[in-house]
Amino acid sequence: MSLHTAVLKCEQLIHRVAQVFATSTSRSRRLGNTYHDLRHSKTFLPSPQATAPRCIHTTAAYGTREVSRTGFDDYEAGRRNFRLEVPEYFNFANVVDDWAQKEKTKERADQPALWWIDDHGNQLQWNFQQLAEYSKKVANILQASCGLRHGDRAVVILPRVPEWWLVNIACLRAGVVLSPGTTQLMSKDILHRLRMSGASCVITDDVTADRVDQVSAQCPDLKVKLLVSETGQTREGWLDYRQLFREASLQHEVAKTRSLEPMQLFFTSGTTGAPKMAEHTHASYGLGHVITGRYWLDLTPNDVIWNMSDTGWAKSAYSNLFGPWVQGACVFIHHTAKFDPVETLKILSTVPISTMCTPPTAYRMMIQNDLSGYDLSRLEHVVSAGEPLNPEVMAEWKAGTGLTIREGYGQSETCLACGMFRCLDVRPGSMGKPAPGYDLRVIDDKCQEVQPGKEGDLAIKVKPQPPVGLFTRYLDDPVRTAGVFRGDYYVMGDRGLRDEDGYLWFVGRADDVILSAGYRIGPFEVESALIEHPAVAESAVVSSPDHIRGEVVKAFIILSPSYRDVRQTEELIKDIQEHVKKTTAPYKYPRQIEFVEELPKTVSGKIRRVELRTKEWEKKS
Repeated sequence: MSLHTAVLKCEQLIHRVAQVFATSTSRSRRLGNTYHDLRHSKTFLPSPQATAPRCIHTTAAYGTREVSRTGFDDYEAGRRNFRLEVPEYFNFANVVDDWAQKEKTKERADQPALWWIDDHGNQLQWNFQQLAEYSKKVANILQASCGLRHGDRAVVILPRVPEWWLVNIACLRAGVVLSPGTTQLMSKDILHRLRMSGASCVITDDVTADRVDQVSAQCPDLKVKLLVSETGQTREGWLDYRQLFREASLQHEVAKTRSLEPMQLFFTSGTTGAPKMAEHTHASYGLGHVITGRYWLDLTPNDVIWNMSDTGWAKSAYSNLFGPWVQGACVFIHHTAKFDPVETLKILSTVPISTMCTPPTAYRMMIQNDLSGYDLSRLEHVVSAGEPLNPEVMAEWKAGTGLTIREGYGQSETCLACGMFRCLDVRPGSMGKPAPGYDLRVIDDKCQEVQPGKEGDLAIKVKPQPPVGLFTRYLDDPVRTAGVFRGDYYVMGDRGLRDEDGYLWFVGRADDVILSAGYRIGPFEVESALIEHPAVAESAVVSSPDHIRGEVVKAFIILSPSYRDVRQTEELIKDIQEHVKKTTAPYKYPRQIEFVEELPKTVSGKIRRVELRTKEWEKKS
């Protein structure tokens, strides 16, 4: 296909997409009125790589090395030459402003930086100039209307709406420390996060506002509540984001933030207590995700990436914000209540998405369909994260699309630490090799590196110098912070092994965290919800294998005496499941429940989840 033909086909594609999304509904009109007609339709021209055949360097038993769009074609040389200097002052909002300036000088093509659609046919496209302009208005809201000062904290609980991106950049501009949360959080979860973070402000939507109001009186640090309403309604005790946006000034100076001062707080799941708060700096995530965007996602300003992570998780910061925008790429978002594999494939067939990032569950669901019935020719690079990917899924996806899924590994405490980069031959089941800038090893209890093929703790060497993307601490928790550092290493809490060629393989969680459909679920959180049900005397929560979700939550429950003679077992199971859904985030509920007479314990009385998990996996393997 000639470049001219490719351009014509791309223009025809955009015309079709524009027709599909031309329907104007209430949200489209509301966005247009609020932001003075912010919809910004542009025509994408394909990158040179998109119009050329893929170049194969070498063929392995399964995967193949591919040409990197960013020039990362030699793994060893790339690692050897990698340098990421940290200046005294840094703020990622200036990166957004730099891309905005490049648009003005035509150094970046006139195309979106954010392309958003929903299930109702609405779409919105903003370039970096618009992102810069609108986020300045929101920064003024945070400072002038909400009274937030440099260093104050804000909990942000919003779905995949455009305002989430504006609020993120606005917090950077104002020097406000942001802590994201999923909209699936219940009142109890929100109370814990508001108290633990010491947040002065909460920013959320209509649905979550009800849950916030149930607990806000118990949060002495909370001074202001900002409502981003989908319905245009106002709420007593809440500031109206949309009204304030209309009135806010466009003039704003980016806060002068030191690279090593706090920028974001991410809650992480654990097994021995409530979720921890991992603190990241302006450098660790703002600069650290250069590794994610340039080396793993392999993005350029010509690319469009679709990452399907929930906005409440660190993975959204990875691939919906810092990783793509440090590279000047376009972030594509589909705002939908539930993942639909057929709808996803239709979108991939009609929108010029070049890179897709999604958890294994999505791939498992998509391969249940006839992939040959969809035009996925614009898709160049697909990656997966959140949980290990089955080699069988990789094989079926490759057979149906010709594309190799490349895994990545990281945590809320890190940026991308390990990945199957495009310059590597793929080994199904492996998560690749350490990322540039990361000295990731497999060690024993004495901090000695283990031999190839032997299992150990996955750990990042932090002495004499930690990698730029590593968190600083668990906020207000020096004991847990000290507990993850051993000798010269940050111990990641996961078990793994390294083969003779340096590829790393994930073995399991050392801390019993369950990875289900991309969610990290701590058993302690589920057990805490279960124990509030009158039928539950004691419980233990572990993972159980599932061919779609990878793992699901399973609860072993000892019933209270008054419930041990209940005969309607199925009704009781459903009642317990509904209780958990209402007590904590619904995705944490146990999809499987087994009633038992006793639970295995250590001599000190601690539940041996590892024994239950081992038996569960052996039984279903």
